[in-house]
Amino acid sequence: MLQITRQTIFSILCAVLIIGCTPALVVQDRTADTVSPNQVSLLDKVQKKGTIRVGTTGDFLPFTYQLNTESNSYQGVDIELAKDLAKSLDVEVQFVKTTWSTLLSDLAANKFDIGMSGITIKLVRQRQALFSIPLLSSGKAAITRDEHVAKYKTLADINQAGVRVIVNPGGTNEAFARANFPKATIVENEDNLTIFQKIVDGEADLMVTDAIETLVQEQIHPELEAVNPDAPFNFFEMGYLLPRDHTFKAYVDQWLNLRQKDGTWQRILDAELEDIKQRAKEK
Repeated sequence: MLQITRQTIFSILCAVLIIGCTPALVVQDRTADTVSPNQVSLLDKVQKKGTIRVGTTGDFLPFTYQLNTESNSYQGVDIELAKDLAKSLDVEVQFVKTTWSTLLSDLAANKFDIGMSGITIKLVRQRQALFSIPLLSSGKAAITRDEHVAKYKTLADINQAGVRVIVNPGGTNEAFARANFPKATIVENEDNLTIFQKIVDGEADLMVTDAIETLVQEQIHPELEAVNPDAPFNFFEMGYLLPRDHTFKAYVDQWLNLRQKDGTWQRILDAELEDIKQRAKEK
């Protein structure tokens, strides 16, 4: 399991610190539906049809994004891991567009088999679905223009009348902002990827998002700076969203555990961060 800090990003954007211990299993809701002996697991269904459908939002660097939003082509850490998961099953991968606000309903509607999009493991989500073992740990941090960093060090600093906090609706960023900044003005922006340019342009004062995203975005937008990403406002872990099928979950957990142990996860992350760094230099 990986702990992301500014030092982490800089050491590949300099090196990435990986925690070499065995990742602890997330405690799942054992009252959730399981596959009875007379039911066919999703694991068998995926192998039989020869395709695994991966739900992804395409708007969360470095996990999933599109360089050309008009295409159905995706890039990112989770996109490469999805291809590796498909290869391990000897099947093809099909990417299915989803959104943060429809993530759970799309899974329940059987629009995809697994959600891979830098998804936060939350108890409210686990009431309806399962998660893989954790990928990494992170927390919420602010990102703002360089000259405003000293103004937004704490939650109390941000929770002030007149402060404009921009969010992408339907996800944990909006939920965190509405819970912690009742005095501030919450600005909704449908496209997560355009949020950071709007902060640069002065259309919003800051965003509070996952610390790893603030570190990536300050590389892409030199006018912006992450605020205390090494000491985020809270703690959470990320994992892959799964239906209530423990046989399928067991396979995904073991596949992910092996990829963490054999260095595949690390190599994909390192390569993605380096690509982002190089594209930022070329802008």
